[in-house]
Amino acid sequence: MWGELMDIIRPVFDERELEILRQCLDSGWVTQGPLTEQFELGVAAVQGVAHAVATTSCTAALQLAVLALGIGPGDEVVVPAFTWITSANCAEYAGARVVFADVDPDTFNLDPAALEAAITDRTRAVVAVHLFGLAADMDRIVSIARRHSLHVIEDAACGLGTTWRGRPVGGIGDIGCFSFHPRKVVTTGEGGMVTTNNEALAGSVKSLRNHGATGIPDGDEAVRRPWTMATFNVLGFNLRLSDIQAAIGIAQMEKLSRLLEERRNVAKRYIELLSDVQELTMPVGGEFAGHSFQSFVIRLNEGGLERRNSVMLMLEEDGIQTRPGTHAVHLLGYYRDKYGFGQNDFPNALNCENTSITLPNFSGMTDEDISYVASSIRRALVRYPVGSTGRGCAS
Repeated sequence: MWGELMDIIRPVFDERELEILRQCLDSGWVTQGPLTEQFELGVAAVQGVAHAVATTSCTAALQLAVLALGIGPGDEVVVPAFTWITSANCAEYAGARVVFADVDPDTFNLDPAALEAAITDRTRAVVAVHLFGLAADMDRIVSIARRHSLHVIEDAACGLGTTWRGRPVGGIGDIGCFSFHPRKVVTTGEGGMVTTNNEALAGSVKSLRNHGATGIPDGDEAVRRPWTMATFNVLGFNLRLSDIQAAIGIAQMEKLSRLLEERRNVAKRYIELLSDVQELTMPVGGEFAGHSFQSFVIRLNEGGLERRNSVMLMLEEDGIQTRPGTHAVHLLGYYRDKYGFGQNDFPNALNCENTSITLPNFSGMTDEDISYVASSIRRALVRYPVGSTGRGCAS
């Protein structure tokens, strides 16, 4: 049916991106200018926060969040063991120690009980990841964090438009971090955002992303003169988003409601077509309004890694692009070698990596497309029953 692979995601661009991009280029102001501020205000409004600070990526946003919270050597940060690697790297960048906690395999998100068990007298923060667009259990996570005087960093890389019990993510904890990578609902190519309701944290992030600039010497902008230079009282970075990227982001944000609705509709249709397949676990999360479905990720209940890989190979033969959900981060080389983790640590995270499949979910998918993917999965499960040797690599 498909001459080329059906993509997992396809960004949606039209003349509106080109229109705002032309305005940016015609103005000559192409970095850290009015369009960046407009983009920040738009994200802040959608996520219901007082402050949004644009960065070069969500990786940068997470790094700046950790530094703004004053986390450093000797501190520990609890991170779910099933996530993208930068959820953990942000602590390591600051010289802190990552402490992994296992996840709930039904939600793919941090298990609050595992979080509490991981806390020590050195723990300073927890990274609550809203994986694939499903909010983590923020009531329990925040309650545990407050009881232990911990900061809550929301890794909302997948969470634009995601809500937890009606509240937008990114402003529930102390600080939130978003991604605008091409696989996300809204993209600027590369880009990120820090969100917070704390004015001091927002000011710190703004300084750190801009080389550590801390204002003019007397602090009075009204007396700025041609020779006035900024002060630099902290060690910062150049992690600023350009107005060129912000122009695309503004146009993308105008489409957000439609893009979210389309992804949720695709997800709803997948669930209708596959919910009777007992060999699969469908995404959970209650009402569709809360889950952005940045990714639609299923799990095979039986057969493990080899069967999962065989199913993915058959989908590829049918012209359908897939990938695992994400990593069991503790078994990636850096963390495995530094901390000595093994296969028996955090078993839910490893099982999620070995049995998860991300299916295509993008704007413009037709019912025929969705049905074709669902049919291919059904046929693959029949071809590779539990106990078959399959064709996937089990190593």
